[in-house]
Amino acid sequence: MEFQILCTFEKARSKIYKMNKVEREKLLKQISWDYNLSEADILALLEGRLERAGHYTRKDIFRKLLETYPWFTILNIMPAHEVKELLSDQVISSLRSHSLKQKYEFIKRRLEQVV
Repeated sequence: MEFQILCTFEKARSKIYKMNKVEREKLLKQISWDYNLSEADILALLEGRLERAGHYTRKDIFRKLLETYPWFTILNIMPAHEVKELLSDQVISSLRSHSLKQKYEFIKRRLEQVV
């Protein structure tokens, strides 16, 4: 599993493809299906331009991304340096799945080495 995550990260770092605006907005809208939040507000929250969107904080939205999308998709939504900043022990411990906690503990350590 660690090797797979490491390889995926290396591929994502060198990948030329960047998610276009429509694809990104669609993914952001899907994580807020249960609340009436605009994609623009979610994006502003992730980028740190808003402190809150509805009852969500930046860390809350980031946690939803981690629990919803594969690692590679997250790297297409957000730059690796922002992921590194948000991937705190607090966020990791708040993940519901034990396997996701393990996965992102490893990714956090790896990001600290390479970003």
